[in-house]
Amino acid sequence: MAARVVLGWREWLALPALGIVAIRAKVDTGARSSSLHVDAQWRFIEGGAPWAGFRIATGVRSGQVIEAQAPISDEREVTDSGGNRSRRVFLHTPLVVAGVERQVEINLTDRRGMLFPMLLGRTALARAFVIDPARSFLHGKPPA
Repeated sequence: MAARVVLGWREWLALPALGIVAIRAKVDTGARSSSLHVDAQWRFIEGGAPWAGFRIATGVRSGQVIEAQAPISDEREVTDSGGNRSRRVFLHTPLVVAGVERQVEINLTDRRGMLFPMLLGRTALARAFVIDPARSFLHGKPPA
């Protein structure tokens, strides 16, 4: 078995296919899925398939707003930490953290008011990472 990379309880990561070069994420082994905060989202059909468009301010480059789009891979109910259920759009996209790139599933939601615009859940971490909850930002910002 390959050595697993140690992550802190919060890390910088990138979602390159979505144009997000750096975003702060809370690493949360208690959350099954990963969530990305979006300020707005909309749906459309591209090539006969459902897609999601969305807008996000990552807080990295002086309030830069990123607008992205991706095919919708699924839509299902998610229960948040407060026990509230909501139907969310899921996307498959490459994620880069600590120099490791992997294909992950993320859902789009409103995380306004949360300290981190991205929540990195355990399915994205499986078999590649271990978490040291006493440490933070072990790997710095991803290269732009």
